[in-house]
Amino acid sequence: MDPHSSTGGHAAPTLPERLYLLSYDLDRDRLDPYSGLYRHALLRGAALAELSLRGLLADQDGKAARRGGDGEPEDPLLARVLAEVPWDRPRRWTGLVMREPGAAERTVRERLAEAGVITVRTRRLLGVVPLRTVTPLRPDEIRPLRERVRAAVLGGDPAAAPVEDAVLASLAVEGDVGSVFTGRERRANRHAIAALHAHVDAAVPGVRAAVRVVVTNARSGG
Repeated sequence: MDPHSSTGGHAAPTLPERLYLLSYDLDRDRLDPYSGLYRHALLRGAALAELSLRGLLADQDGKAARRGGDGEPEDPLLARVLAEVPWDRPRRWTGLVMREPGAAERTVRERLAEAGVITVRTRRLLGVVPLRTVTPLRPDEIRPLRERVRAAVLGGDPAAAPVEDAVLASLAVEGDVGSVFTGRERRANRHAIAALHAHVDAAVPGVRAAVRVVVTNARSGG
């Protein structure tokens, strides 16, 4: 999916929306199960990264601080995350990544469904537990997005990767998104991944480190 194209009547897909689509395993026709436990943190991290790239947030002594940027975002997830940072009180990055569990995925899913990018079918297991089946309606647009993001690690020069692709690749690595990089690929490309992380940390300080803390805590049951 071209990040500069529109999704239906909506603006170009946000970083959280692109990360959600990347989490769909086209070969197995399902959302990647391995990163599901961390998806909320990954989407919130993607939102913080986009707000930082837009100049609306910046790292100030290890915390997220408001900046003027290019105006208030129209996307509901970006707007909500930005509103959580008062002008006069910077917030800890990790706290912002962890807030409102489940809300980020729900918001992104609903926006993509409204735009006609995915369909969502809900049924209840034993009449109680809700089960959702997400189906992308434009898989041929997800594949080139996936390959471009993979190239940020596998293309030979992570430091030169477009910053948005680098952010998505870095978050996919941190969150074990198997539909983007396999475990074997992550292990075999440690040096490239280190260079990628450095590239991302320079562009959006604080974001990746916060996501890593939250993901690590989730892995350990913390």
